[in-house]
Amino acid sequence: MALLVRRLQLLRPSSLLRFSLSSAHEFIPSPLASSSAMLCFSQAFHQTPCRQCKHTPDFAGRRLYEIMGFSAECAEEARGEIRLGFEEIRERVQKAKDFASGDEAIAFLDDADVRPDKDFIFSLIWDLREEWKLAFLVYKWGEKRDCVVEKTWCLMIWLLGNHGKFGTAWTLVHELYRASKDTQQAMLILIDRYAAANNPDKAIETFHLMQKFKFSPEQKTYFVFLNILCKHGNIEEAEQSMYLNKKFSPLETESFNIILNGWCNIATDVYEAKRIWREMSKCCIEPDGNSYTHMISCFSSVGNLFDSLRLYDEMKKRGWVPGLEVYHSLIYVLARENCLSEALRIIDRMKETGLKPNSATYNLVIRPLCEAEKFEDARVVLARMLEDDISPTIETYHELLKGETLEGTLGVLSHMRKSRLGPSRETFLLILDKFLKTGQPENALKIWSEMNEYEIKPDREHYKVLVEGFAKCGLIAKAKEFYSEMTSSFGLNDDPSLKKLLEEPARKGVRAKKGEGQMTIVRRITKGNGLQRGRRSSLVRIRKNR
Repeated sequence: MALLVRRLQLLRPSSLLRFSLSSAHEFIPSPLASSSAMLCFSQAFHQTPCRQCKHTPDFAGRRLYEIMGFSAECAEEARGEIRLGFEEIRERVQKAKDFASGDEAIAFLDDADVRPDKDFIFSLIWDLREEWKLAFLVYKWGEKRDCVVEKTWCLMIWLLGNHGKFGTAWTLVHELYRASKDTQQAMLILIDRYAAANNPDKAIETFHLMQKFKFSPEQKTYFVFLNILCKHGNIEEAEQSMYLNKKFSPLETESFNIILNGWCNIATDVYEAKRIWREMSKCCIEPDGNSYTHMISCFSSVGNLFDSLRLYDEMKKRGWVPGLEVYHSLIYVLARENCLSEALRIIDRMKETGLKPNSATYNLVIRPLCEAEKFEDARVVLARMLEDDISPTIETYHELLKGETLEGTLGVLSHMRKSRLGPSRETFLLILDKFLKTGQPENALKIWSEMNEYEIKPDREHYKVLVEGFAKCGLIAKAKEFYSEMTSSFGLNDDPSLKKLLEEPARKGVRAKKGEGQMTIVRRITKGNGLQRGRRSSLVRIRKNR
């Protein structure tokens, strides 16, 4: 297969052979590179402007390829429309990996009675994203059939970066340049994948390469670069780059906001967030509405009610209108700090300002209430949510399930199905874990039997929760039964952690008895203030009946 990939790489114009294809580092020219070699790429990064990106906390949670317009959902949707011939080609691709020549492999795909288009190639590459060599074969086949467009090569570069194949990814960048294609998005994806691979130095080096080849560097691209570093946790490197690039991009509120967002919403580091806030003042940079939004979010996340409200008041005094994110932060911290009535008043204030509460708004109240085991209050909030004609989400039900009895749990599951919100595999994981941690193994078994009713097939995680739970409840025989079923059902080798857990009771003196809920525990009690039995410790047998 490695030979096939090498042959596929050689299917490009021979003029590209003068460039190194082994690694991204070799592609990036050194300061000693000749001016002619530098000039040959100059137009590649000066064709179309970068698409505008929002500099808000929402960016940090989104992948770069989603911003460019493709995602798992759209790939699956496209695949559904072109199901005809898809499986046939997929089978051929699996067979083609055994060919020694790239030409032979592509000819083998050509022999299929399928006419691919750009969506077909895109979806097939996405489907093979876990096998980069096969995906690369499909990409080269798509090139031959003229079915490769921007979103396809962006996906391929992203995929190669995920697998650490940056040398091959740079090969595609070279080919795009030779074909006079816009390479800016491709290189931004490379920067994103370098940062995701915890290699910020390469990400920064790649961005500097982009700067060298642009006659008029774009500030929007620079902000995207800073955002990429921050969203992958390289906030210190992003901050350093901001200061080092002051001549190219003078310090301003927007660049500081990107760094502030990193410390506030990605690292949630209050100390660093306060430091950046002070740095803005030292540099005579006035905070704007986004600056306040980030800081309030940070204080809210750590339960700092006083500073959240202080900045909220200061924000309004300075003329900035709080948005939905600010209100959500206040609602969460008020509910978390036992100020439920005040949190509900904030919701009323939102309505007065023209902002409509949504399911996320009420979930931010229900979640901290359920975490504090105030389930009655959470149900009251749920009732108000329904009065406002806002439908609960699966996350709402998951929080409420934490406080339900067996009967209540079954009722919630039924309601979720009627609302077409699950239940999902995660729902049953949550319920099983809850009952076992609270010492209710009999209820866990009843929920286990309900999974078939809701057409949820147990997987390895469900079995693991059961085995650990039953073992900790002292039902070793039942735990071993499910452990044996797990290894046989999924063809797995022994799990060392679970096997050790099943053997520990015998070593510690815990002997499980037959029958559910009964066990005999032998505890060694050492001499204490209330035990005056001599120097030798005593053995006390305690029978526990559930």
